[in-house]
Amino acid sequence: MEVKFDGKRALVTGAGKGIGRDLAKALVKCSAEVFALSRTQEDLDSLVQEYPGIHPVQCDLADPEATKAAVESVGPIDLLVNNAGIIIQESFLDVTLDTFDKVMNVNVRSVMQVSQIVAKGMVERGTGGSIVNVSSLASKSAVKDTTSYCASKGALDMMSKVMALELGPHKIRVNTVNPTIVMTDMGIKVWSDPAKSGPMLARIPLGKFVEVDDVVHAILFLLSDKAAMVNGINLPIEGGFLTS
Repeated sequence: MEVKFDGKRALVTGAGKGIGRDLAKALVKCSAEVFALSRTQEDLDSLVQEYPGIHPVQCDLADPEATKAAVESVGPIDLLVNNAGIIIQESFLDVTLDTFDKVMNVNVRSVMQVSQIVAKGMVERGTGGSIVNVSSLASKSAVKDTTSYCASKGALDMMSKVMALELGPHKIRVNTVNPTIVMTDMGIKVWSDPAKSGPMLARIPLGKFVEVDDVVHAILFLLSDKAAMVNGINLPIEGGFLTS
């Protein structure tokens, strides 16, 4: 199945590393004009060295004013992927208000803010569009020591459904992808110990963790006209974990 985005302008947040970085490159290969947003300038510099056609946008999404300026500066967007997110591990009894606010601000509030700016432009132009929010299986299955993260992804899933409900009449589709452990550089580092990964793998019928391309391909599908009647879903990417 070939996916093409000729003439489309795409914005990817959290594009400096991992899923966002590979997605930005995949979108270029699919003929989209890509704007890559990241907090880290060095990551953007190296991305542009690989793919000179990508437009870098440096911004810390925890800063609402900077976020507004950055997103408005890129102009009209047809395809939006809210991929940026943070996780801070603390046991429930040790979660601080500061930690909770930091995680919610990036994982939920910034998604709302970025999406509002982009969607208003889509509505004004009357051209429709597609938004994919990168959530997590942690919205559906509790993970120890990740109260703030799990709460943020649960909130993101429901916010995405409301977005789909309200933006659908404007021909704007909104969906989420919900992967389990993804083998990014960080994922490989954290889950390389068989003693830790073994029990988790035992709960996945396919017997393996998610690769970055598994998530990228799902996002490309949801962004594309191939998914023209897919709206308001949370797509688990987890090898059958939820069946156990």
